[in-house]
Amino acid sequence: MKKTLLITASSVIVVLLVGLLFAGNYFYGKGIKRGTDVELHRGSTEEVNTSPVSGNKQPLNKAKNWYENQDKQTLTLTSFDDLTLQAKYIKNEKASDKTAILAHGFRKTGDAMGDLAKFYYDKGFSILLPDARGHGDSDGDYIGYGWHDRLDYIDWIDRMITEYNTDDIILHGNSMGAATVLMASGEELPDEVKGIVADSGYTTVKAELAHQLNHLYSLPSFPLLDVTSLITNVRAGYMLGEGSAVEQVKQNTRPLMIIHGGSDELVPTDMAKEIYDAASGDKSLWIIPDAEHKEAFDMKTKLFKKRVGAFVDRALNK
Repeated sequence: MKKTLLITASSVIVVLLVGLLFAGNYFYGKGIKRGTDVELHRGSTEEVNTSPVSGNKQPLNKAKNWYENQDKQTLTLTSFDDLTLQAKYIKNEKASDKTAILAHGFRKTGDAMGDLAKFYYDKGFSILLPDARGHGDSDGDYIGYGWHDRLDYIDWIDRMITEYNTDDIILHGNSMGAATVLMASGEELPDEVKGIVADSGYTTVKAELAHQLNHLYSLPSFPLLDVTSLITNVRAGYMLGEGSAVEQVKQNTRPLMIIHGGSDELVPTDMAKEIYDAASGDKSLWIIPDAEHKEAFDMKTKLFKKRVGAFVDRALNK
């Protein structure tokens, strides 16, 4: 009898483990692996970047048209783990020694930051728009969610300083790109980095994936994300719990501006408040009440330019 119970219990455990491994691989494929289509929970609308945006779109369309017509130099970089990464570079015609490095969001490319490129260009900055690892024209078969990417952006920073004579650098990221620059803020950055703008960033990779798992599948994070994390460590070289913007900003020494939509359900607004509370140094938090995910620039274009522009000016003169 005991032997039968032991065999039965062992069989159940094996089935559960196999099921967890299957599920972990499934969620790795959906959330971490490069190139797979994925639906994200964002509240009232379910598809990324399809929520209606109010306001005058003429300045945004003008900025996008401007970006499409710029001459862009393609730069390449070899990462710490031998990936070939690419970025587009727009040299300011005023021969500026200032560079804005713009970090795009999940499953986007540097081109997605084209409207912001004009904003910074008009302020006298040259523009660097990297494709994050696992995105666009950059190598990589997984999404780094900002964790490994933070080291890539430090390499891009060094490149701008050593080869392009950049004296002043602003980092500006949206969504996953915001998490990237927030995670970079905790590293030993060169003095040339003057300020950081993070729009719609998440606290940790694990917390954001747990949020998506709950809303899309009505599943708890434990034990699925723990198994997925182990699989990610084997296949991509990092644990989901490692990627923490909250822990990194505790070490920040640069002026930091955090922007978030008050109605953001893709990355909950409370995450912005948690990051702000944890951050060291000169910091500010701007919550736009009716904005959803990374809608601040679209909804409040004039005010965005005024507030972010003022922050950039202060950071450069600090």
